Amino acid sequence: MSKYISSLQNPTVKRLLQLQEKSRTRKKEGGFIIEGKREIELAIAGGYTITEVYYDEQLITPSSVEEPVGTKISLTSLATEVYKKVAYRAGTEGVIAFAKAKKTTLSELQLPVNPLILVAEAPEKPGNIGALLRTADAAAVDAVIIANPKTDLYNPNIIRSSVGCVFTTQIATGSTEEVISFLQEKGVAIYSAILQEAVDYATQSYTSASAIVVGTEATGLSREWRTVGTNIKIPMRGKIDSMNVSVAAGILIFEARRQRS
Repeated sequence: MSKYISSLQNPTVKRLLQLQEKSRTRKKEGGFIIEGKREIELAIAGGYTITEVYYDEQLITPSSVEEPVGTKISLTSLATEVYKKVAYRAGTEGVIAFAKAKKTTLSELQLPVNPLILVAEAPEKPGNIGALLRTADAAAVDAVIIANPKTDLYNPNIIRSSVGCVFTTQIATGSTEEVISFLQEKGVAIYSAILQEAVDYATQSYTSASAIVVGTEATGLSREWRTVGTNIKIPMRGKIDSMNVSVAAGILIFEARRQRS
């Protein structure tokens, strides 16, 4: 039989709220909150360890909760008002879970012989990060590397905007210098998307080990990227000189995928 929490003042409720709202709490506990049955299933398939599950019995049955997580994990039923308080967003099917965070060091990456990698330098907006992860999943890249990360990877807004794709692709983080060194050591060709002094992206071959590197819409890539590898650009036909970073990444990554197929 599962536990039941009906009070908003319960210490567990306060802890769940802290995990949702504060990166510091997530780092301290080494874990984060996942909302929604689909996202929980994707996390489990991606090798994440689920240790706690909370649900609203008015929205989902215990047997449905047990489908993705199994019967060995302790379940806690929440009163509807409690669930609404701790759930970060609506439409999560009445279930949330606590999962252990994975290590995101570059040494953890398991790359194939001929990898296709997406690198994003210093993305700040959770929505953009989520969109980049969706793009990476759609193109089935071998890894996403975030250089100089500005945002906690397990921010609930990233999980939400990525529709769970934060769990479907290998992700690593590191400083720009560390990432460049890692790619060079692995023999991965670097293609940095910039606007000035760059060649048309369509003129390049990405059929060997390749990393597509994108920066922020506001400042682009740092100088370090401009002096390694090949600088590429997407020719702009309109009045403005930039586009959303996830759109640009999608164009470049899918060109690489097209060549490889």
